[in-house]
Amino acid sequence: MTTRHLVDPELVAILDQFPTPVYTTETLPLMRAGSKEMLTRMAAHQPTFPAIAVSERLVPGPEGSPEVRVLVYEPTNRSIPRPALLWIHGGGYIMGSPEQEDLTVKNMVSAIGCVAVSVDYRLAPETRHPGPVEDCYAALHWLYTHAGELGVDTSRIAIGGGSAGGGLAAALGLLARDRGEIPLAFQLMIQPMLDDRTCTLAEPHPYTGEFIWTREANRWGWTSLLGQEPGLPDVSPYAAAARAEHLEGLPPTFISAGALDLFLEEDLEYARRLTRAGVPTEFHLYPGAYHGFRMVADAQVTQTSTRDQLAALKRALGDPHH
Repeated sequence: MTTRHLVDPELVAILDQFPTPVYTTETLPLMRAGSKEMLTRMAAHQPTFPAIAVSERLVPGPEGSPEVRVLVYEPTNRSIPRPALLWIHGGGYIMGSPEQEDLTVKNMVSAIGCVAVSVDYRLAPETRHPGPVEDCYAALHWLYTHAGELGVDTSRIAIGGGSAGGGLAAALGLLARDRGEIPLAFQLMIQPMLDDRTCTLAEPHPYTGEFIWTREANRWGWTSLLGQEPGLPDVSPYAAAARAEHLEGLPPTFISAGALDLFLEEDLEYARRLTRAGVPTEFHLYPGAYHGFRMVADAQVTQTSTRDQLAALKRALGDPHH
């Protein structure tokens, strides 16, 4: 059975350019190289943002670990102090870089006037949990402790990401809450990868996960991050946020998912549980959309999702004095 007839007409054509990937230890380096090459090609056609200065920094890593590379985006002409966003790229925990989200981050910085820090966390399977989330925490800690230098208002710091980046943002939200060092104003998760148990469902959703990020890819991604089969009882909530028993005390949250996305049900469930924990939660579900649909930038559903995301960020991080 195929779900192609359910795909938004504007999102169908590009699917033929993406054969279903098979992830193995042998194919992973090729896929990473391929996505890097695609990035270089796309970068040539990107709009320029003269009002945003981008710099690369190395910030102190988790204890006993290497430094973490981050890209820092600063608006050159906005008032101080300003809000900040820690952004975490996607890629199934196994691939990707902050460069791949450059346009997304610049659009957010441009629309909101915030500083953004985009994290180059270590990838699985070379680095397993807790390495990636601890790298994100290290970058968040640097942003918070260097707020003065960056002109950042520490009461308006948000975290966010898409796919695995959304999963890491959710885990980071839990970690920040539990460590109690850094107050967060908001968390933004786009099609987040939250629950390793989705790999082991006896009755998986019949209409999700056919395109781009499949059940097989998901199992490979989670196994790479956890270093064990997904779905076992002892998985940390800082690896798979859906495993957290208590969601009370988390910052206001935005979650979005596509109706054909493998992560649909885990995202819906996390949103439902957040509301049960008294966390202000905004959830968006886009019909006809598969995982990663936002790469079709001119589709109406993509433009709608971008508008929803920016509107939520603006509300969360807007100037408290106005």
